Amino acid sequence: MTPIALEPEDHTRDAAFAKVLHGKSASGRGGLMSMMGKDPVAQKAAVDEYFKHWDNKDAGTETQETREARKAEYATLTRHYYNLATDLYEYGWGASFHFCRFAYGEPFNQAIARHEHYLAHSMGLKDGMKVLDVGCGVGGPAREIAKFAGVNIVGLNNNDYQIERATRYAAKEGMSSQLSFTKGDFMQMSFPANSFDAVYAIEATVHAPSLEGVYSQIFRVLKPGGVFGVYEWLMTDAYDNDNPKHREIRLGIEQGDGISNMVRISEGLAAIKAAGFVLELHEDLADRPDARPWYYPLAGDFRMIGSFGDIFTVARMTKFGRGAIHRFVGLLETVGIASKGTQKTADSLARAADALVAGGEQKLFTPMYLMVARKPQ
Repeated sequence: MTPIALEPEDHTRDAAFAKVLHGKSASGRGGLMSMMGKDPVAQKAAVDEYFKHWDNKDAGTETQETREARKAEYATLTRHYYNLATDLYEYGWGASFHFCRFAYGEPFNQAIARHEHYLAHSMGLKDGMKVLDVGCGVGGPAREIAKFAGVNIVGLNNNDYQIERATRYAAKEGMSSQLSFTKGDFMQMSFPANSFDAVYAIEATVHAPSLEGVYSQIFRVLKPGGVFGVYEWLMTDAYDNDNPKHREIRLGIEQGDGISNMVRISEGLAAIKAAGFVLELHEDLADRPDARPWYYPLAGDFRMIGSFGDIFTVARMTKFGRGAIHRFVGLLETVGIASKGTQKTADSLARAADALVAGGEQKLFTPMYLMVARKPQ
């Protein structure tokens, strides 16, 4: 593995910044309400720090040096992305920040939970296991998998705001004895070797500058014989980096989702093997012949809605819905209720949605490449 320069960690600095930026919004309702309680100076700092990697750097002018600069600041890039995007995610998608498959007539929230259950089932999670969730977000999947499989989960996250929200949600559901959340960089985990019976990651390790690097850390903290399951974001092997349209799709996904370096399926498979794992199962679940594609909510297609409640989720993603949010957030910025940069972040997410749909339709991208692997005894 080519050595990856790791960013120095400073948890005190990060916690102080998060406290200033988010104030009391971590204990609020989330979504649009939480967007209104940000510190404008700290918000501008986060916006500037994140978008410096993307402004005036389109697919046509992207260089390897540009990508290397993003990889060098992978932790800062990801942390500020979620400082900016978490409230928008909770508003538009819910507490589980991932995609899923859809059966005929299946409601959105049910499909999201089934996707989490399927990973737990594929890994063989059992009651009482000690499990690590790498990149846990606000804890939606951890709460669901803990209920489903009876496991005890530690959520690892490098964003203090998400950790606060995840901890609050776990307490609200009476799950504090089963779930805990800790600050850390998944490229340099502080856990002792051989700490966990199982580790999973749901659409999170894509933020790593090197998949082999993060998979090697997961291998280290797993007990011998332990299992690792992941839904990975990958470009398919149909992706051609010399094709400008392909690059535009890939860069749109990366910019709108806080990703420094997305790679192909073949590279992901090579990375998990190079980390020392024995690969037991791998499949692109996006290739399953499902009734509705994984990206249908992003496409704003009302014809595919599975339940009445899904109308509101899909409506937010239509051109009208996105335009309404753009104008509403812009109004909030103008009158000083929302901090400057909120609209720019929302627009970046909308661009990513278009790129994700295009990547899915053209079979250039998958958000659900399933890999289940084991650390040898």
